[in-house]
Amino acid sequence: LNDTPQGFSETNAPPLTIQALAQRVCDNVQKVVVGKRDAIECALIALLCGGHALIEDIPGTGKTTLAKALAQSLGCRFKRIQFTPDLVPADVVGVNIYNSESRGFEFQEGPIFSEIVLADEINRASPRTHSALLEAMGKRQVTVDGETSILPKPVFVLATLNPIEMVGTFP
Repeated sequence: LNDTPQGFSETNAPPLTIQALAQRVCDNVQKVVVGKRDAIECALIALLCGGHALIEDIPGTGKTTLAKALAQSLGCRFKRIQFTPDLVPADVVGVNIYNSESRGFEFQEGPIFSEIVLADEINRASPRTHSALLEAMGKRQVTVDGETSILPKPVFVLATLNPIEMVGTFP
């Protein structure tokens, strides 16, 4: 996305409009996620608006690839969280770990500290884990042991839901 238009040097290139940048990102993502232009555009619109997205689709349809390609196209960090019934909030937001050398606790960031996070099969996690994710999504921060940490910008969660296998899931 850092290509300079023909006839322009780095110093006199016109700035890209949001529309032009979005078009380039969509075109780039569509190189690896073929035939899903609507999903790509919806995900990008949600990201640009400061929101999040939920994709309900069967496994193997490119949801993870879409999130990865979006992150790569924008130069953002990407993490994937596989939601399961035994996932706890610390698995999402992070945890304080005791360091015997410093004789103190150090915060180990969870995957939510990436700019683009794929919350895979979100309906498989417990409501308690959902609440930790919702704080991150809504307030752009996480609280662990009474300490609040601000998340990097942007914060974009692309959640997925598998509509076929609903046994053991939460509404």
